[in-house]
Amino acid sequence: MSRFEALRIHDNGDKTTRCDAEQLTLEDLGEGSVVIDTHWSSVNYKDALAVTGKGRIIRRFPCVPGIDLAGVVAESSDARYAPGDKVLVTGCNIGEALDGGYAQRARLPADVVIPLPEGLDLREAMMLGTAGFTAGLAVLRMLDNHQNPELGPILVNGATGGVGSIAIQVLSALGYQVTAVSRKTDAEAHLKALGASEVVTPEAVAAGGKPLEKAQWGGAVDNLGGEALAAMTRTVVPFGNIASIGLASGIELNTTVMPFILRGVSLLGIHSVECPRPMREAVWEKLSGSWKPAKLDAIATRTIGLDEVAGYCRELVEGTVTGRALVQLRADAVR
Repeated sequence: MSRFEALRIHDNGDKTTRCDAEQLTLEDLGEGSVVIDTHWSSVNYKDALAVTGKGRIIRRFPCVPGIDLAGVVAESSDARYAPGDKVLVTGCNIGEALDGGYAQRARLPADVVIPLPEGLDLREAMMLGTAGFTAGLAVLRMLDNHQNPELGPILVNGATGGVGSIAIQVLSALGYQVTAVSRKTDAEAHLKALGASEVVTPEAVAAGGKPLEKAQWGGAVDNLGGEALAAMTRTVVPFGNIASIGLASGIELNTTVMPFILRGVSLLGIHSVECPRPMREAVWEKLSGSWKPAKLDAIATRTIGLDEVAGYCRELVEGTVTGRALVQLRADAVR
């Protein structure tokens, strides 16, 4: 049986893990009805935590990391897919409980795989990747809950990250005024080029200690959690939505029920890992069509090979690298 290159994470048995470069066969992978020749993946912060062992991300050992992938079907026992079909996978516990994208081949259950929508090639799908899907899911849920531009500007924190960068592009293209929040003093021109109307510091949008503060934001996309999210609940206008995505600033939410009762603010949890298949397909259809960001090159700024993934993950965890990396799994990877 032919072998292929992969990264695989092993449990050392002492609460530590190691990530090894290996030559695998299909029999080394978990069960699944669809075999995919993987062409592209991306590096997300969760991947970096898994590869470096800084976070207990992996739930089955050994496991191929990589929480997204795009490629071409090689084999399928499921009638929905045939050899030659272009497909992608985001979330669905790949790279955690199922083998993921950092291998030249993947074998996965058919239900986690979706067809590559028209309007995207395989490389573009992973330029968006999990970050793009998460941003798209946030916007979809906000729109489904009656968000509209008349409510006022949308606040996006963590604006220079993958999710924030894509959310800014999608929202501005849909006619929303976007206020980007960033501590990076040199990022203003970049964020405005993505579509932000203004760029402010976190201190400029921090709320005071009152249960309700001045209502000034039509809605928000929160990538940080903690006090940043709590401040948003107190400053979003009546019937505005907050899409809650991240927890980099903390997992606690210190607020009151007053924003939700007296202003009708909705807090929308964005869980991209176990998103139902119909919703996954709907988000990707949007991202391949009218929501497709015009500046994809500003999202994935570096292309690396499988042999460079571990080093990039270390840099990402250490905070010495910016931007998102696109992983090319095959020298002949098609677009």
